[in-house]
Order: sequence, then structure tokens, then C-alpha cells
Amino acid sequence: MIILDSLTEFQRLYRSGKKWQRCMEAINNLENIRPGVFHSVGDSLVYRLASGSEKQPSEFEGHRRYFDVHYYLEGAEEIEFSAKSALHCVTSYDDETDREFFSGQGETIKVSNGDVIIFENHEACRFRPEKDLRKVILKVTVEESYFVNK
Repeated sequence: MIILDSLTEFQRLYRSGKKWQRCMEAINNLENIRPGVFHSVGDSLVYRLASGSEKQPSEFEGHRRYFDVHYYLEGAEEIEFSAKSALHCVTSYDDETDREFFSGQGETIKVSNGDVIIFENHEACRFRPEKDLRKVILKVTVEESYFVNK
């Protein structure tokens, strides 16, 4: 997991590359999207608004073909995360949904307004949002991806 304190830091570190530019294009379009509706930018990114009122799975969720970028607009949430290898698989990987589910325990952090979190695919996470949470979730293809300073 890569934790950035601001969108400015995200833009500074991830300014080159088409997929990162598409992330900023999506974030800049937030005023034009409705909560819960997926939108796309090209073939490498889909995004949606999410709120704290959405039901959260009790298991850890992992991905393989897409990684998530969460940009926190309002409120806060706790994120519990762990390496997939330290967890127990409870639902095998489904290629159609790009999801797999795990049980176990992980490390917990709290994130809030302005933070940008990049979830890497060797990890799985589960979320405990506060009711006033509002964030954008970007699902970015892993092809040709790289992380600065990793």
C-alpha cells in the first residue's frame, strides 16, 4: 500500500504515463458523475464515487488485473490490510470480477480527507468507513504499471 498525504503529492510522483494522466482526468471529472455509477477513461481505468453508507464485505478483498487508487474527498475510514500470503483464501479468484476474498487479520491505518491510497495487488484490504465518508475509487489496469520509489 502506498499512502500519499495529498493529491498534489500524487500528481508530483505520478505525472508521467498515460494511466496516471487518466487518473487525474477522472478526478477532474468528479463533479459530473453520480455516486455508485462506474465511468471509464479509455480501456485502462474505471472509476466511481463511493460513500460511507455502502455495505462493506467482512472479508479482505484482493485483485490481480486492476489495482485501486482511492482519493478521499470527505470523512475518514479505517483500512485493514495484509499481504495475501499471510491470509486464508475463502473465495477463489474470479477473473470476471477481478476479486478474491480472504480471512485473517492485518495491520490497521486510518485515512481521511485529502489522502490518496494506492493498493498494490500482493495485498488484500477491508474497510470500515465513517458515515460521512466520500471518496473516488479508481480501478487501474496493471499492464505497464510502475510505482515511483518501489
